[in-house]
Amino acid sequence: MSGREPELWGTIVGFGNCHYRYPTGTEGDMPLLAFAPRKAASTLYLESTAAHAHDLARLGPHTTGVGCLYIKDLEEIDLEVLRGILTASLRWAEDGGDEHAVLTVTG
Repeated sequence: MSGREPELWGTIVGFGNCHYRYPTGTEGDMPLLAFAPRKAASTLYLESTAAHAHDLARLGPHTTGVGCLYIKDLEEIDLEVLRGILTASLRWAEDGGDEHAVLTVTG
């Protein structure tokens, strides 16, 4: 989907990378797309789950945090909806983020 090779960020599998900066001045590096296979549920990292509320309503069984999507069983969700969410999240990152987080793609 991203065309980038997977890379381990601790226990997180990331694709590509970028540098972020918040209006507070906090900054760092993170993957453009990332997930973590966990025992309780697979975690997918998004810019904001609120940004995908419409699609999440159609996804199938899941739970969310502010920027995390938790999926217990991939066979129970609509993979095309998930693909759309991940594509939109990647586009947001590649387009430089927004007023809440400015991103610069570095890989």
